Amino acid sequence: MAYLYQNPKWGYSPQDLKEALNIPRGTATTTLKRLYDDGYIGKTDDGYYYALSEREDIRRYVSSLNQVDRMFGHHRNPDATPEEREKQIGEGRTDDELDAELAELEDDMNGLNE
Repeated sequence: MAYLYQNPKWGYSPQDLKEALNIPRGTATTTLKRLYDDGYIGKTDDGYYYALSEREDIRRYVSSLNQVDRMFGHHRNPDATPEEREKQIGEGRTDDELDAELAELEDDMNGLNE
């Protein structure tokens, strides 16, 4: 659906989307039919699927997907590894010690609320 709304000037066959998105033809055909049946996209008499001009809600949704991709999608390094934490919270303390500290903090918070 996003592909159709990102390219609204054209209609696309299932084969076009299969090639553009590198997905199985059956997946493209089934998905397009379902989107059409649910009123998310249109279909021409000769079998091309297209974005509906009146579906502003879908255009906004696809636009927000594009914004998220611009913000986060292109800056990711697939070879990067997560950073190691310098210090683990509670490291070197027992559960009893952590529970006691939590109880003390909660008591302090209750004292502030009174």
